[in-house]
Amino acid sequence: MLFRSERYPRLSFDAAADVYDEIRPRYPRAMFGELFDVLPDAPAIVEVGPGTGQATRDLLQRGATVTAVEIGRNLAAQLQRVISSPRLSVIVGDFETVELPKQSFDALFAATAYHWISADAQLDRPGELLRPHGVVAVVDLNQVTSSDDKGFFAAAQPIYDRYGKGHKGPAAPRRGEVRPAIADALRADSRFQDTSVSSYDWNQTYSAVEYRQLMLSYSGTQTMELTRRQGLLDDMVAFINEHFEGEVTRPLVVTLTMGRRVDTNQG
Repeated sequence: MLFRSERYPRLSFDAAADVYDEIRPRYPRAMFGELFDVLPDAPAIVEVGPGTGQATRDLLQRGATVTAVEIGRNLAAQLQRVISSPRLSVIVGDFETVELPKQSFDALFAATAYHWISADAQLDRPGELLRPHGVVAVVDLNQVTSSDDKGFFAAAQPIYDRYGKGHKGPAAPRRGEVRPAIADALRADSRFQDTSVSSYDWNQTYSAVEYRQLMLSYSGTQTMELTRRQGLLDDMVAFINEHFEGEVTRPLVVTLTMGRRVDTNQG
């Protein structure tokens, strides 16, 4: 199956499935508690872009039945290797087009993946797949501007710039200023109601080698030419060891955006 070229970054993670599984962080326990407080017991959940199961484990541990739709074959295979559960079904395919039973899920859940879905499908697909009063739950992992990084990200920009990976656009928001785009989209769509956003501080600290692995798990790094990618990673490790005592803290805020599907049969 061929995918349009503009979707290639979505597939780049598949070349680093082992690295992705090793280094990508999981999510706050309190966040799952808040989600499951608004779901029925033993909910049926469709998970979009599970990767290698960083959030899937928690969904299953709380009693959900999960249909995980993953576009990357290697990621899907790794997910099935690391999680064995009769309540997990893994489908390899594009969430926007894969066939799923309509109005069959209590929740649509996506963790650090929903931004890869087109704006129309972000709303149309849950509109089709959720039962009345079903919940859209979108998790975003947001890097923020904070002194917690001890100045690392500002100091490291010349290295990123050298390899054409410098930050473009507005500066990262500060804690308390994170505004997930999906929240505005849900509030503007009459098919959904009761939209809410919860935030959790979730800093992650890495050794120089671990940060190299984290960078290697990013789509922007995976799509680089091999020699330039190796240069970027080697230079970053050397910089962290020399100037930051071999350790980097990435200041993060996790947001959980939820909206409830309106029951169009009422009235």
